[in-house]
Amino acid sequence: MVATHLAALQQLPLSFLPSLLREIIDYDFKFPAERDAVDRELSSLSSLSPAQIDQQFQAFAKLSLSSKLESFDWINQPSQFLEQQSAHLWSTHQLDAFREAATDYGNRLQLSVPVEKLPVRRLGVAIIGKGVVTYDGRLFRNLRKYGTYFDRVNPDSGLSLILAAAERRAADHSAAYSHWYVDGGQAAEHNTSLTAFSYQSLEPMRAAILKVMQKDIARPGMGPEELRTHLSRLTPSDLGIDNMVDPVLDRFKMKLFTEGSGTQIFATTFAQWATREALRRAQPLTLVVRYAPRQRQRPMNEMLADTRANSEVDPVGSLVDADMASYYHWLNQQRMPAADQSAFLVWFEGHQQALAIAPTLPRNTRSDSAMDLGQLVSLVSS
Repeated sequence: MVATHLAALQQLPLSFLPSLLREIIDYDFKFPAERDAVDRELSSLSSLSPAQIDQQFQAFAKLSLSSKLESFDWINQPSQFLEQQSAHLWSTHQLDAFREAATDYGNRLQLSVPVEKLPVRRLGVAIIGKGVVTYDGRLFRNLRKYGTYFDRVNPDSGLSLILAAAERRAADHSAAYSHWYVDGGQAAEHNTSLTAFSYQSLEPMRAAILKVMQKDIARPGMGPEELRTHLSRLTPSDLGIDNMVDPVLDRFKMKLFTEGSGTQIFATTFAQWATREALRRAQPLTLVVRYAPRQRQRPMNEMLADTRANSEVDPVGSLVDADMASYYHWLNQQRMPAADQSAFLVWFEGHQQALAIAPTLPRNTRSDSAMDLGQLVSLVSS
């Protein structure tokens, strides 16, 4: 791939090129949507004349880099180069200029790519409040002005009905990594048409990463930045994971723990980060996320040292976390193509409260219509 576009790549400034090389190096472990984005970017760069490249990358070329960075092995170690470059730009007061240049480049690239029409309306579903018997607080506070609030939803078999709807969408619009189900606890029964995993199913991987974190924290001079850098460089083989069934998805799962903050110890944080990353990277047509109770807050070292499933959970606190996470779910979905035609549903599991957002539904409205979860999903996604 690099050889095909070598002439264009050789003209790019050093302050920009390693970030693109990092994406190319990981190409084989990217989702189809990410691969398409890399392909389009390289094709766009190769279509530019040398004068056009000079003009479009002028802001990057103006950035001053140190001789240490210029002599760094940025071809083989672009991630490490970018870490050092960030520190250099910050210390030399050039970080704002870099961010402005990167934002302008991203905007130009996005405008150059035609928006493809989706085969079906994008649908996000957040299921919150598992294990909560009663709750007197006001849910969906941040989302109500955007959609319709329902308080007569039949909760019977709600999760099964939602997953059945997701499976029908996967059958009707089959494509790799296009229909997801992420569970913050133990996954419910589902068929293989969904890209699915749960916090419980990843316990061996989570335990292995926690052991690495414990070992690193015990080292003299190890701080948060150094720990994050070490975690980001881990590979599946470092964790003893050599037989990957799906290298793309398995690497994605690993990065949820090595790049996320708090995903290693809080189930709600794991589900929220998985939601963000799935939307950003895979751009699924369907994403069902179920939040489960997380462990209660304890001293950080104590939580990091406990690799077992903790029996002391906080259902109500987890509901509050998940309620806010559902808002972030919708916000991230709104950043995606065809956002004005997308749909979103959040349901208080086991209860009659839900909120739906869709182009066909009124905003900031309460509905007293009685329906089950299957009917509600059909209402927002059709």
